[in-house]
Amino acid sequence: MAGTVTHDPPPAAGGRQGGPLIVTEDAELLDDLLRLCAAAGATPEVHPGVPKHRGGWETAPLVLVGDDAARRVRGAARRHGVVLVGRDQDDSGVWRRAVEIGADHVLMLPDGEQWLVDRIADVAEGVGRPALTVGVIGGRGGAGASTLACALAVTSAREGLRTLLVDADPLGGGLDVLLGGESAEGLRWPAFAASRGRVGGGALEESLPELHSLRVLSWDRGDCVAIPPQAVRAVLAAARRRGGTVVVDLPRRIDDGVAEALAQLDLGLLVVPAELRAVAAAGRVASAVGMVLRDLRVAVRGPYAPGLDDREVARLLGLPLAGEVPLESGLLRPHEAKAPPGAAGRGPLARFCREFWERALVEAGGA
Repeated sequence: MAGTVTHDPPPAAGGRQGGPLIVTEDAELLDDLLRLCAAAGATPEVHPGVPKHRGGWETAPLVLVGDDAARRVRGAARRHGVVLVGRDQDDSGVWRRAVEIGADHVLMLPDGEQWLVDRIADVAEGVGRPALTVGVIGGRGGAGASTLACALAVTSAREGLRTLLVDADPLGGGLDVLLGGESAEGLRWPAFAASRGRVGGGALEESLPELHSLRVLSWDRGDCVAIPPQAVRAVLAAARRRGGTVVVDLPRRIDDGVAEALAQLDLGLLVVPAELRAVAAAGRVASAVGMVLRDLRVAVRGPYAPGLDDREVARLLGLPLAGEVPLESGLLRPHEAKAPPGAAGRGPLARFCREFWERALVEAGGA
């Protein structure tokens, strides 16, 4: 059980904030709280009462006060982020003690364990502006969606943003291969198949291969071709909490896992070659994707069939135009490229990606 008393939670801030302060002399309760801190990836400071050193009580991002210690902290300075933790579900006096110490919440174990783990992880990681999350999907096979996704991620990283590239297409051959990092050390999707609930954002980032100044979550060369939807949800939520940008390369089919990915996107780019059959195929893809994703835009790739241009393609699909994806040899033949897509910072593809990020970040309220 967890209940709110009187105060708002402390304001969110970016960057790691450190572990919580635990105040208790109850050995059994302390064992439980230490276990929950470990599950959240946080290292707490433990005291039997209000810490004597200056700032210990005032500056801790979260204070967990055992019910046994409520009397000992009654005279402490009032602050946000205090949680009174107990075990007796039938103790009505706990609410009075919570008010006396200025607690934001009352929490009873074991019922409130997951809530507390999430709260501890929030303050340990720092919860600021979530990552701007962009999905890229091809209007038809061979549209160049994977290459554009890589170029967007490479450009984002080159601009100094924390960047994660997610390969959501198990049959696509692996974005790590496209980036030249198939042998790079780090975890791939199958390692996260059992993920449930909350995944630590920092731990996720540090576990993934780092290629071209960005992190990549791709597939290995094994037989696993599907990840449970709850694992997709947990992993992408963790990636978003780290801020910066997340780019997701999406398959053209919509299953439960892809629907989870679509639900976490801020916007999507539908890459459409400027030919009538591609536009017809893209219309079916847009119809399916649009059932989950509200902000879907079309990125048109030439050369153009007679009577078509980028605006006409967007009009036929009934979607906003994100722009014309410029022709580069790497976009059409990525397997022949010696550098990752978008690596040539002054090339037309990199320029398209840079201008896209400038617009999208302004729309999202970022710098």
